Amino acid sequence: MSQQSYRFSHRQSVGLVFLCTIFGVAAQYFIKTSGTQMAAITVSALLANLHLWAGLSLYGISTGLLILALRDGELSLLYPVISLTYVWVTILSVLVFNETLNAFKIIGIGVICSGVALLGKGKSE
Repeated sequence: MSQQSYRFSHRQSVGLVFLCTIFGVAAQYFIKTSGTQMAAITVSALLANLHLWAGLSLYGISTGLLILALRDGELSLLYPVISLTYVWVTILSVLVFNETLNAFKIIGIGVICSGVALLGKGKSE
């Protein structure tokens, strides 16, 4: 019996990578909260920390989705989309962890978003 492999379209590959960024942000959230919950970093504390394991698991899911997306997608277009993770993490940090947002961070977010948009416009057919 032959196996047929499902092929993703360009749009589906971009969607998968975008989903990777969401899983990456969730992973960062859990890893950040795992660190703030530990009084001391010991092997037993790391092994028992559910937030840490949730974050690492989400990174694993993100990596799996990235592998699927890159299989059929254009690396030079898809990989820069991952930089959107920085944008989402910055927004999460401000909203959830009450971190500050300054002009440099805003400019950086603008540069990242502009770069991803330009790369998307310039994709080869």
